[in-house]
Amino acid sequence: MASIEEKRHTLAHVLAAAVREQYPHAKATIGPAIDTGFYYDFDFSGGNAPKEADLVALTESMREILADWSEMTGIEVPEKDAKDRFAGNEYKTELIDEIVGKGEKITLYTAGGFTDLCRGGHSEKPSKDIAADSFELERVAGSYWRGDENKQALTRIYGLAFETKADLEAYKEQIEEAKKRDHRKIGQELDLFTFSALVGPGLPLWTPKGTLIRHLLDGFIWELRQKNGYDRVTIPHITKKDLYIKSGHWAKFEDELFRIKTREGKEYAMKPMNCPHHTQIFDRKPHSYRDMPQRYAETTMVYRDEQSGELGGLTRVLSITQDDSHVFCRPNQVKEEFFRIWDMVDTFYGTFGFKMQPRLSFHDPEQMEKYLGTPETWKQAEDSLREIAAERNAEAFIGIGEAAMYGPKLDFMAMDSLGRQHQVATIQLDMLQPERFDLNCTNEKGEKEQVVMIHCAIMGSIERFSAVLIEHVAGNFPVWLSPTQVRVLPVSEKHAEYAATISTTLTEAGVRVILDESNESLGKKIRAAKADKTPYVIIIGDTEVASQKLTIEGRDNGKEENVDLSEFVSRIQKEIAERA
Repeated sequence: MASIEEKRHTLAHVLAAAVREQYPHAKATIGPAIDTGFYYDFDFSGGNAPKEADLVALTESMREILADWSEMTGIEVPEKDAKDRFAGNEYKTELIDEIVGKGEKITLYTAGGFTDLCRGGHSEKPSKDIAADSFELERVAGSYWRGDENKQALTRIYGLAFETKADLEAYKEQIEEAKKRDHRKIGQELDLFTFSALVGPGLPLWTPKGTLIRHLLDGFIWELRQKNGYDRVTIPHITKKDLYIKSGHWAKFEDELFRIKTREGKEYAMKPMNCPHHTQIFDRKPHSYRDMPQRYAETTMVYRDEQSGELGGLTRVLSITQDDSHVFCRPNQVKEEFFRIWDMVDTFYGTFGFKMQPRLSFHDPEQMEKYLGTPETWKQAEDSLREIAAERNAEAFIGIGEAAMYGPKLDFMAMDSLGRQHQVATIQLDMLQPERFDLNCTNEKGEKEQVVMIHCAIMGSIERFSAVLIEHVAGNFPVWLSPTQVRVLPVSEKHAEYAATISTTLTEAGVRVILDESNESLGKKIRAAKADKTPYVIIIGDTEVASQKLTIEGRDNGKEENVDLSEFVSRIQKEIAERA
């Protein structure tokens, strides 16, 4: 039985066959399997291209073709035969040249009279293995040949594919729910952040409500760090290019830096990361082994020149706020420092109910040109992370090619309430920057000993984490994080005095309160509170004034009547203090 990846890969071929039937002028390029299905890129420049409305008919054509694909077979062919087969298709010809250049074999796969260039990994019996109702075409998008915007523009057709129709429908329901939870939509509705054409794309502007949430999140992180012996530091937002030349970042990320030329002709850069600056704080004076470790923390913005087409909401921005920290320690202190950070990560994400899985992000030994350092240094660092994960009894998986340029990482993947996985916190082990900057301490023998550097951002970026959190809770922030925690709604003017007393008492108790004294109807006031996703709404009418009690509409736990004010104050203070 074929795996789901093999089925998805096969369906990409079925799509190419259906497109050839309906759009004979189209040139097929490549079509891989992806996490939710498949896609195929086509050059439709010789005629019409399909639109979203055409996908239903194209899906039906795929189902008809699939029914005739009883088997799929592959053969190895010489270069000339392959080029003859795809004469007139410059994309396939380029792929063939690339395969030959790598010394690999050229294979063609055929089913139902349709042949395509492919390395393999398909269903051998497509019509038997793949249920006709387990897939459908999803959308049309633009792309470029080999992802290069300077090359030919192509049309990408995406398809969804799962084991069964039920799995497909469940995923589609998840997508619809995700649209409702889109952080851009909720962020606007709750007035958390905005974007300005005058300021520019990728540069979010945070409102008072959004800024409050940012500061509460950052305060939580600092509370955890303070308990673990971190000190705050502050660095400038620009630097001479010399710093990044020495760190190695200039050579690797030169095109992604915002550069500044002074009137004296000196070249500076907006910082894309903080670690090189922090090395200079550590290096300001000699350190004894008794001073180690040194733990620095700072929440600050960094800037990266992302391409405009890659920007989106809070998930990809030009100004990135990092809750960053760097630990300078001795090699024998690495494990303990990793465990300290890991505990903070577990506490922070556990507060929000995320399910976490660690990933060991290692380098790709086949592409050493992407990294700094030697294979020996990388092996030593990666072996250290393996030992740390094993001692923690963590079910970690390995991600080859996911390392930073200077060292391996322990990345944390968070599963949200919709079952989607996001990379969030990261802990990076760096033996290379301490070497480049000659960072050391004096050991017990009075000798210089090179230190190790540990990078960690628990939220990663406040912008991206905010987007993940908004969608995870659908904007229903827990009480401690809600910009408005309680709304007090007097039914009419005669109830205003008691409502004001309640509002004042709660405010003095440290609760964020809005007293709605507008002339709107009670129904409209309640709808406004629900639209704002306020955790508690207190309604004050004749009954409440007479009894000096409260009627409370809880966002998460329904209606309560005859509640004593002091009891409610104690309860909400406990929720806030415990971050319930």
